[in-house]
Amino acid sequence: MDGELKNPLRDRDAWSMANCSVARTLEIAGNRTALLIMREAFLGTRRFDDFARRVGVGEPAASARLKELTAAGLLERVPYQEPGQRTRYAYRLTEKGRDFLPVLTALRQWGDTWAADEQGPPLVVRHKDCGAEVHAVLRCDDGHDVPRGASSVEAGPGLIRVAPDSP
Repeated sequence: MDGELKNPLRDRDAWSMANCSVARTLEIAGNRTALLIMREAFLGTRRFDDFARRVGVGEPAASARLKELTAAGLLERVPYQEPGQRTRYAYRLTEKGRDFLPVLTALRQWGDTWAADEQGPPLVVRHKDCGAEVHAVLRCDDGHDVPRGASSVEAGPGLIRVAPDSP
């Protein structure tokens, strides 16, 4: 039993993926428009029309994704009013939304390596203090960078095991 708890990969068919963190994240922000809206929010876009234009989607799609991202707590609506105009809403990243930055950084980094055209990446993100490029890395809680192949998977407290199929 102890080996089973240490190496849950041996019997993945016994897992229920009902509470998979990857699947849950994809439900929140796993389509192209949602990811591009999050990109734009990190680049400073705040207003509805700007999101729709910069992401290249129609108003219904932009509205639906912004509502979903707001309901999921990644963005919040903030009222503003231009002189002589009705009150409108801007969108601002929440703490939960700001914590999404490593996800976008990893996607950008992969795209820069494997999907950019021959001219290279369209944007380079740099550390303000030293000017070095910013990258997503795997790092353990003790501060060590973890190279590919140097990690293991263990059962977490939320892993749901299902009964094996009966003959």
